[in-house]
Amino acid sequence: MAFATVTAPPRPVSPDRTTIPKRSCSPLNPLSRPQPLKPTTTTTTISTRQHLSNLNRLLDSHHPPLPSQPLQPSLPFNDSLPLDPDPHVPRPPGLFHAINLPFLFPSFRRSAEDVDMSPRSLSHLQRILSDSPRPSPKTSISSHWRDFHGRRNWAGLLDPLDENLRRELLRYGDFVTAAYNAFHSNPSSPRPFFLPDRSYRVTKSLHVTSSLDFPSWALPLTPAPWMAERSSWAGYVAVCDNEREIQRMGRRDIVIALRGTATCLEWAENFRAGLVTVSDDSSANPSSQRAAKVERGFWNLFNTPGSQVSSLADAVVQEVRRLMDKYAGEELSITVTGHSLGAALALLVADELSSAVENAPPIAVFSFGGPRVGNKAFADRVEEKGVKVLRVVNAHDVITRVPGVLPSHVRGEDAYADAGVELRVDSRASPYLKPNADVACCHDLEAYLHLVDGFMGTGCPFRANAKRSIARLMDQQRANMKGVFVAKARQLGFGSGHNPARQLSLGPLQPVALARSSSNVPACLASPS
Repeated sequence: MAFATVTAPPRPVSPDRTTIPKRSCSPLNPLSRPQPLKPTTTTTTISTRQHLSNLNRLLDSHHPPLPSQPLQPSLPFNDSLPLDPDPHVPRPPGLFHAINLPFLFPSFRRSAEDVDMSPRSLSHLQRILSDSPRPSPKTSISSHWRDFHGRRNWAGLLDPLDENLRRELLRYGDFVTAAYNAFHSNPSSPRPFFLPDRSYRVTKSLHVTSSLDFPSWALPLTPAPWMAERSSWAGYVAVCDNEREIQRMGRRDIVIALRGTATCLEWAENFRAGLVTVSDDSSANPSSQRAAKVERGFWNLFNTPGSQVSSLADAVVQEVRRLMDKYAGEELSITVTGHSLGAALALLVADELSSAVENAPPIAVFSFGGPRVGNKAFADRVEEKGVKVLRVVNAHDVITRVPGVLPSHVRGEDAYADAGVELRVDSRASPYLKPNADVACCHDLEAYLHLVDGFMGTGCPFRANAKRSIARLMDQQRANMKGVFVAKARQLGFGSGHNPARQLSLGPLQPVALARSSSNVPACLASPS
């Protein structure tokens, strides 16, 4: 093919230039590799003019697509891109940028929510609104996995938050989310389900049983029959069986994930805040100041067997022993994770495993929004056994401050105490959530994971390049999201049917939020916590 239709005049070449300089990376595409600059020809002249013309049209018409239009592939995210202006707000002419027009003309002013809005490009907002998050690439932690597992109580890893530790926290939090979804899809008997990390395989289901009986007169008042049952599915045990992931982590990991409160009898046990002595404590004398005590309701749910299921304590010990025998000789670790009630039970599970399992591998607890479990003697007992506990706490979550609101000098030996190390996040630091977010939002598991994904350190701003999708957060906590994000989501077409696999409920709030996965799984209730 010849390009003889247009003839470019010869360009004069400076005698001082004997070589052609190399071209640097394009500022519009930082990922492009520098290429050597070729001599100017007729073809390059035409393509340059066409490129500038296309670029000019692109900059003049860069607006979010209408809901009725299909979404175009998003551009690579760049933190330096400015926030796309609102098309409904007049833009001052370029010659008057030096004048403070917002002061002279109030119509030019932007709301505080719009100014503080993050992310800073609509392409990034479009990406994080999708329910297909792009997690950061996993790096090898095989040489330091014990540090991330709490060998040194996470010294130097929490403030600022280490990237690898953040990734581990989000992964274990997603295990708890899977427990919620599996339970609410079929509370009576959860069917087999896939974990968010396909490197793990579920090996056993776990149940909790209340020591209380539901009164017969109140049965017609329950919204569903499963809410009145004594025994209910509470979580699962999973083990990593992917060789590549085992090499990356430096060990074969056993995960125990536990959901939060769901049934009426579990709520009733939560309010039994009296302390009882741990039965296998060496100082079992109740009058001793060193007697380890835990909350009565948590202890009953942990140790009570059902008519057809074992107690949570017996089931988890038997399964861990079986897995240890199966993988004898390998490097193992035990990670217990949970949210709300599951966080309290996770601490009891870790304490039980450290006592009942001989030569147990390193045990760590990663809890989200967990209440206090026992007194100071129990917290010391857990620490003396070598169990490492990392509690993720929202500064505005009231559940993390109960039970035992009275100070220790008033309650004495019966004073509740926190166990382990605390990672404190703040829901008011999120640019997406309203500063006055309600109690349910501050305790929501997805809100916790959202805050962990954006936390960099105490006093630091929210991480601008956070990669976790906010689709589920907006679906369940829309009333607590800043209005500018809901409006931008509508402008981008989310909730308009463009994505059959995942749609945001941006209409009127429903009493029960529903979510569907890409597979043919029935709709599941949102977390009741």
